Amino acid sequence: MGRVRGGAVLALGVKLVLLTLCTQYAACDKYEYINLPKAHLPMYFRRFPALEKQCAEDETCPYQKVLASQSYQTRKDAGACWGYEEGCTERARYANHTCPGSHVGYVKSKQAQLDTFYSQADFGFVRDQIRETRIMCEPQFPHDSSLECSKYLRYCRGRNLMINFTDLAHRSEPLRYKMDVLGQGQIGGHCRLHGKRLRDELQHISPLQSWGPELRFFKRLEDGPPIEDGRCDVVIEKPTFIMKIDAAINMYHHFCDFLNLYASLHVNLSAPASFGTDTHVLIWESFTYQSPFADTFKVFTRNPIADLKTYAGKVVCFRNVVLPLLPRMIFGLYYNTPIIYGCENSGLFHAFSEHVLHRLRVRMTARPDDRIRITFLSRQTRYRRVLNEDELMARIAQNPTYDVQRVSYGHELSFVEQLRITRNTDVFIGMHGAGLTHLLFLPKWATLFELYHCEDPNCYRDLARLRGVHYLTWERDHLVHPDGEGKHPERDERHAKFTNYAFDVNEFERLVAKAANHVKDHPAFQNFLSAKKSSNRPTKKDEL
Repeated sequence: MGRVRGGAVLALGVKLVLLTLCTQYAACDKYEYINLPKAHLPMYFRRFPALEKQCAEDETCPYQKVLASQSYQTRKDAGACWGYEEGCTERARYANHTCPGSHVGYVKSKQAQLDTFYSQADFGFVRDQIRETRIMCEPQFPHDSSLECSKYLRYCRGRNLMINFTDLAHRSEPLRYKMDVLGQGQIGGHCRLHGKRLRDELQHISPLQSWGPELRFFKRLEDGPPIEDGRCDVVIEKPTFIMKIDAAINMYHHFCDFLNLYASLHVNLSAPASFGTDTHVLIWESFTYQSPFADTFKVFTRNPIADLKTYAGKVVCFRNVVLPLLPRMIFGLYYNTPIIYGCENSGLFHAFSEHVLHRLRVRMTARPDDRIRITFLSRQTRYRRVLNEDELMARIAQNPTYDVQRVSYGHELSFVEQLRITRNTDVFIGMHGAGLTHLLFLPKWATLFELYHCEDPNCYRDLARLRGVHYLTWERDHLVHPDGEGKHPERDERHAKFTNYAFDVNEFERLVAKAANHVKDHPAFQNFLSAKKSSNRPTKKDEL
């Protein structure tokens, strides 16, 4: 039978730690598997002190100077941690959220408000997945299989598991959001199965809310470990993420996939190479993966993306496999996040933003002056176009303190180039739509100006709260003018998202000034300008 060989194996599990080819923390490709923003290194090396010691003594380690720096030592001495580790204090967390809004009517105290947000939308969510993880199929011998999952089977990981895709060779219908990809006994391993424990977590059976649709068919393989017994047509040696993704064409929905994948890396952070990219990604559908945001997968893997067609008709075994957190979990991240009122600035969302920008090499660029950089996102779609866009742009372009540009984030502009524009924007303006998801990558001092929310006021306001950037939207309804009553194209009902709009120019100018003033007054922006004035070189410092 054929075997697909790979590189270093990810250790999976807190109790079920596997050896990697980077034994004794020896250098793996000159530490390239680390590749983290500078601000993330204190937390990373805290997890792996032997690796930190080795790097500090190894002249070939690219992080040696960072480890010796005063800023690193200060963070280290303060006990820097992500926030989910045992013994991590609130003051030592990577970033601390704030709750300036009232807690009245939601929780009994301000501390309860802070704690609730942390659990709902920050690294506290990762902490809870780790705490809730239980062994579902327990190994008895070194070569045995294993499976462990968090509550409701929202996140799982395993080793030496078998998945039987032979029936897929005979299925002609497209497979997407299906709950019958597998049947009884088509997933399993040689381990002691805790059947009742597994069945007790089958409460969220839905395509994008749980791994229950697949794991309800998990079976104990009586004959022995599937790989050692030679029952596999393909053996995937590299760590594999099996993903059930939302809508790859829509940035809002697809970045829910990526955010949850990043959070899953933290849940699985049990070996130095856990952030490495020599991994496989298998999309749980038969459609060949295509997306205008596909470059984002380079943050997580250097290898081609597989789909169910890749293994149709074969029995596939995985040395190490992760079933990541899903995009539409009940009370999940971020599509169904029930964000408590009055809180903002999730450290998890901030870390995700920095991780993606670092891996894709998107940096702040040099500024020739101190003008506020304003980017207007122009829609080239049938609905939600701004009918007097030229007039609005002409008005604010007259202000000498603004640097105004109009962009269209279409297929002709690569996604990485889009990110470069967004990252160097102070005020980001656009109509309600998935393109506003770019707010995830704005500087911390920026303002998102959702020109009009089209009667969906919470979507991007909440996402801005999670990321920790200021949010602004149209304030005077009588000064926005729809081009007729919007009608849903499939249902005969009024819908504000299905028409176009014109806006009062004076009111637009006032709101842009309001957004710009927030930027000017933000301490981080003032520090940024001060640092710029002290050096004529382009800014490459990681945002802390």
